[in-house]
Amino acid sequence: MLTPQQRLAGLTPSVAQQVIACTRALEGGRLDEAERGAVAALALAPGHPEILRLVGSIQVARGRNDEAVETLVQSLKQRPGDAEAMHMLAHAYIGQRDMANAFGASRRACELAPERADFWFTMGQVLFARSQHALAIVALQHVLKLAPGHVGARITLAHVMNADGRVQEAAAQYREILAADPAKGQAWWGLATLKPLPLDTADIAQMQRVLGGDIGYNDRIATGFALAHALEEARDYPRAFAVLRETNAVANAAQPWQRERFVENLDKIVAAFSGPVADAGNDQGAEVIFITSMPRSGSTLTEQILASHSQVEGTSELPDVLQIIVDESDRVRKPFPEWVPTHTAADWRALGQRYLARTACWRGQRPRMTDKMPGNWLYVGVIQAMLPRARILVARRDRLETCFGCYRYLFSGHEYTHSFDDLGIFWKGFDRLCDFWQQRHPDRVRQQQYEDLIADPEGQIRALLEFCGLPFEETCLNFHQTERRVTTPSAGQVRQPIRRDTARTDKYGALLDPLRKELGLAPFAAE
Repeated sequence: MLTPQQRLAGLTPSVAQQVIACTRALEGGRLDEAERGAVAALALAPGHPEILRLVGSIQVARGRNDEAVETLVQSLKQRPGDAEAMHMLAHAYIGQRDMANAFGASRRACELAPERADFWFTMGQVLFARSQHALAIVALQHVLKLAPGHVGARITLAHVMNADGRVQEAAAQYREILAADPAKGQAWWGLATLKPLPLDTADIAQMQRVLGGDIGYNDRIATGFALAHALEEARDYPRAFAVLRETNAVANAAQPWQRERFVENLDKIVAAFSGPVADAGNDQGAEVIFITSMPRSGSTLTEQILASHSQVEGTSELPDVLQIIVDESDRVRKPFPEWVPTHTAADWRALGQRYLARTACWRGQRPRMTDKMPGNWLYVGVIQAMLPRARILVARRDRLETCFGCYRYLFSGHEYTHSFDDLGIFWKGFDRLCDFWQQRHPDRVRQQQYEDLIADPEGQIRALLEFCGLPFEETCLNFHQTERRVTTPSAGQVRQPIRRDTARTDKYGALLDPLRKELGLAPFAAE
């Protein structure tokens, strides 16, 4: 690691003092002060690697990751052995959701400063995001050797173990965290996601005590969802619903959903793709099967079935489509979807080739791959224009089960899940746009209904494979025997044969009538 003196080498005393003050402001979270100081220092010492490192760090903190990558690369060209700059570059790549480069930068940071637990923690997070679970576990265990009290590493380690199917080890990690601090909401929520659910009456009482005390917002929300799951498992549906309603109300007040922007964006997408749109030509994209959906709709099950085929590599939720759209909007200096009608076949072909290059790592062992980013339902038109031979599966489930599944689950970045009226608006938008895509591309878009798959597994799986241009294989019927890492909330379910007892809404009866009303359904009628 570089010493403070080495970092400031080549600066005059006055500029060095400015850099020191800027560093302290950054460490204290005073970003405006830090940025003013860094800009002033850079004007006095243009191109100095330490000042560039600080500027890049501020850009990462502000979410300006494209700028940060450029700035930090400039710093590292002059000082390639700067572990701090390399570590910050990894975070800039993470912000871009470029996990391949994030991995390279985080690995190099650990090589340069193997004693830094925070560097190894970043490495573990990147490996987890890349579904390299065995390596992620090694990295996170190393963090705990260097810093036994690193709670974030222990929680992430438990999450990775759960995704890797090591449920008992994950539970032990969560319990160890809670033994030290019963208010760690992520540990309670981690336990609530395990199958079978290990929370009992003693845990329910403990969570209620925690929620009755002084607890931070994030821990309150996570503990509330965990408590609701435990009460549901105990078949106390009225109390479970009351906890869900209270917890979602707190979350909704803190992070309201921008419903007007959502509806306006859907209108713009429909308008942009209603007229003629060029495409890349009919020889591009056959390698990819896209699976998109609302959360809790059976998309993980669909992917597990396809990933059980000898020709298909199951990936996960890949960010590449959205990143390509963001990059293209930056390039043409127009927001999506304004540029859609004017793009040429050559433009779309270039975008498709960029996607295939970004995802080539997933096709090293098998010729075809899945891309299961749920939000890609918004971008089906882009996918079809840049990859005309791709197949798109829209996983759907009963609207009430889907929306209540979202309401009872702890998500990040899904603010619409916290109120029934928002869920109603979101589901109607999803339904409208997916039907629009199906009408425009009937031979390329298939809406896969969860209830149909449960009722007739073999028939539906055969039809699914035929739509994807894949020969039938028996392994797809025995998908639960396929050994692969699953990082989504349904990880436990896809390791079991198809179940017909996963519906929950009838158990809550008339309590869900307000949601039924928002979805255009009749009130609950007991049999």
